[in-house]
Amino acid sequence: MSKPIVFSVIESPTHPKLSALYEELGFKELQYKSIRKAISALKQYKPDFIVAEFFYAYGTNYSGIHVSNLDMLLISLQKYADYDPEIILLVHKSEQQFVSKLEAHYKVDHILTQPVDTGKIKIILQNSLSH
Repeated sequence: MSKPIVFSVIESPTHPKLSALYEELGFKELQYKSIRKAISALKQYKPDFIVAEFFYAYGTNYSGIHVSNLDMLLISLQKYADYDPEIILLVHKSEQQFVSKLEAHYKVDHILTQPVDTGKIKIILQNSLSH
């Protein structure tokens, strides 16, 4: 049996350091510094989990219909109907109100407020593995 794969999309210094937790649980962690690199990796890997921070698109950084930094990644996942990774969003308290806009268009499994309690992520990952 192969190790579960987690994509860590680390776009800011506020993303928690979870590598030791992933190792403890027997995960293979693949880290990406940008959404673009994570999307590119989908051609080669099928992650079981994606852990990424949510950043709301306040200005014109994202085109028209996109509400956050994660839209393109979530759109890209729709191309792969043969698997459905669990999406764990890390959101700053000041941006929690905007997550529902993303959820209106895409599946999001877990939303955790920053700073994230590592214990909560551990429980989510363990529960998901046992199902």
